[in-house]
Amino acid sequence: MRTDLFDFELPPESVALRPASPRDSAKMLVVQGGDLHDRVVSELPDWLKAGDQLVVNDTKVIAAQLSGRRIGRATEPKIDATLIKRLDGSRWQALVRPAKKLAVGDGLRFGNEGRVCLLGNLDAVVESKGEESEVTLSFSFHGPVLDQAIAELGSPPLPPYIASKREPDDRDTDDYQTMFAVQEGAVAAPTAGLHFTPRLEAVLRARGVGLQRLTLHVGAGTFLPVKADDTSGHRMHSEWGSISEETARTLNEARASGGRIVAVGTTSLRLLESAAREDGAIAPFEGETAIFITPGYRFRAVDALMTNFHLPRSTLFMLVSAFAGLDTMKRAYAHAIASGYRFYSYGDASLLFREDS
Repeated sequence: MRTDLFDFELPPESVALRPASPRDSAKMLVVQGGDLHDRVVSELPDWLKAGDQLVVNDTKVIAAQLSGRRIGRATEPKIDATLIKRLDGSRWQALVRPAKKLAVGDGLRFGNEGRVCLLGNLDAVVESKGEESEVTLSFSFHGPVLDQAIAELGSPPLPPYIASKREPDDRDTDDYQTMFAVQEGAVAAPTAGLHFTPRLEAVLRARGVGLQRLTLHVGAGTFLPVKADDTSGHRMHSEWGSISEETARTLNEARASGGRIVAVGTTSLRLLESAAREDGAIAPFEGETAIFITPGYRFRAVDALMTNFHLPRSTLFMLVSAFAGLDTMKRAYAHAIASGYRFYSYGDASLLFREDS
């Protein structure tokens, strides 16, 4: 499909720079059967029924943003790196700026003035260079020692549309983490989960709505717009995910009894659809997924989706357009902009019911 079909104008003031407080006070636009309803997240239980199953992503964001410099040559330009995928105990794929300053074999030293890693400086070597700004970094530390060094020297990898407008600070350490976060490995938050509070979870459970967990370590590719003129020319970054046997069994039993599967976030939806069989049954899953969902895709596992408002021309806006209909989502986004909804990671939510449901 043509990428420009998924373009729209978004005023800069629509981008949220801080989350709502409390988290479940954010607005929520409900899209059902082509109708639009203005609500708030705390009203989510009113749109669900006993036996429905919410599926959340329990990935935890690591301090994946590193700042440092090139070493070993006559000049030492500043280098910023965002870790996007662990390859093994000492190697990570990363997006670096400016990539043109680096060659294979170059050494990097990460650290910030006034923030000294107890283990010393964190050094890495550029092992290989890929497309655009992607490189493979081989670090001098390994395993838990490397994890500790990254945690001490890194900072939350805020999306570029926030980081370009303000500096990350200590508030982001908590704000950019969901209440479900336990499995370390993401470099971007599963942002629909940011709207949940213990109080909201308690109300959902009291209504008989189940809450199940899976893990998808979100990569920085989630921020990237599609640059190809046609969606067929876009390459998705793969991400590691896991669905346990118990979670798969619970979801299949719930659906067989008439319950609906409600994905909290596009990350949960993409993993559920990756694990779904042709008949809609969800299988246990562990491995990589690079599923790219565009209009025309036949959804097998998910009946409703709670998600934030996404970038123009992004794979995520394509996904929600496939789920609820392109014309419907363009109308919904136009309504959201006109009504003052807040967009992107720290923004408001939408609750989408599948177009064919």
